[in-house]
Amino acid sequence: MPGTLYLCATPIGNLEDITFRVLRTLREADLIAAEDTRHSIKLLNHFDIKTPMTSYHEYNKVEKAAYLVERLKEGLNIALITDAGTPGISDPGEELVRQCAAAGISVTSLPGPAACITALSMSGLPTRRFCFEAFLPSERSDKRERQRILEELKKETRTIILYEAPHHLLGTLRDLEEALGGERHVSLCRELTKRYESVLRATLEEAIASLSQEEPKGEWVIVLEGRHPEEIRREEIRSWEEMSLEEHMEYYLSQGQDRKEAMRSVAKDRGIRKRDVYQQLLTEETDRYGQF
Repeated sequence: MPGTLYLCATPIGNLEDITFRVLRTLREADLIAAEDTRHSIKLLNHFDIKTPMTSYHEYNKVEKAAYLVERLKEGLNIALITDAGTPGISDPGEELVRQCAAAGISVTSLPGPAACITALSMSGLPTRRFCFEAFLPSERSDKRERQRILEELKKETRTIILYEAPHHLLGTLRDLEEALGGERHVSLCRELTKRYESVLRATLEEAIASLSQEEPKGEWVIVLEGRHPEEIRREEIRSWEEMSLEEHMEYYLSQGQDRKEAMRSVAKDRGIRKRDVYQQLLTEETDRYGQF
C-alpha cells in the first residue's frame, strides 16, 4: 500500500502553538521532509523527535518531489514541514502536493498556524472576503510583473494580504501608496506570536512616515484595505455621464446583453427607470430616422 503525505503546520514563532496531532505525526512518520533541516532540527530537538529528515526546498522542489513520490509509492509515510506555518502556502510544498495528486498519493493537511490568517484575524479590517498575494515580485527580478500585480490591486475590493521582509518593507509600502493612494488603511503585523509582536494600524501615508523614523526589523505581514465598492461605483457613474445614452446602450449590447437587459443595466447605472431609457431612445431614434 502507498503511504500518505502529511502536511504538518508548525509554529510561526511560539512553540506552544504546535498541535498534539502534528507532534504525534512527526514521531510516527517514516521520514520528515523539511524546508531547512538546520532550522527544523531545533524544533524536533525541543520536542525530542528522532525521525529522520531530508531537505525539500525551493531549489530542489521538482526533482526532490519526484523522489519523495517514489518513496510514498513504496509505502513510506512522509511528514512535510516548512520553516514556519502551513506547508504549501507561499511555499515549495505546493509542488510536492501537485505531484502526489497526479500520482494518486493520499495527502492530508494537519491544520495549525499560518501567518496570513493570524494577521488577518487581528488586523481590524474586513475578513469575510480577502486575497493573498504572498511576496510581490522584486523590482530587481521582475519589475514588469510587479507593476502588473500592483495595477490589479488598484481594482481589488477584497482585503489584501502580503508578506514582506524588513529591508524591503518601506519600498513596498511606497509602491502601494503610489498605486492605491496614501489614504488606504493598512495593518502592519510584525513578529506574530513572538515576544515583540506588534500591529501598526494606520493609513499607508501614516505608516510610511512612522516606519521612516527607524529601520524596520522582524518579519512583516501587510494587511491592506480593499477598494471600497462605492468608490468604483462613483467612477463608473462619472464615466456613464460622459457617454450618450446610445453609447451606454452599445456598451452593454457589446457585452452580449439583449436589448431589454441593456436597458435595465443603463437605467440602473444612471439611476433612472427603464421606461425612461426606452422613451429617450425612442425619441432620439424618431428624431433621427422618423421611426423607432
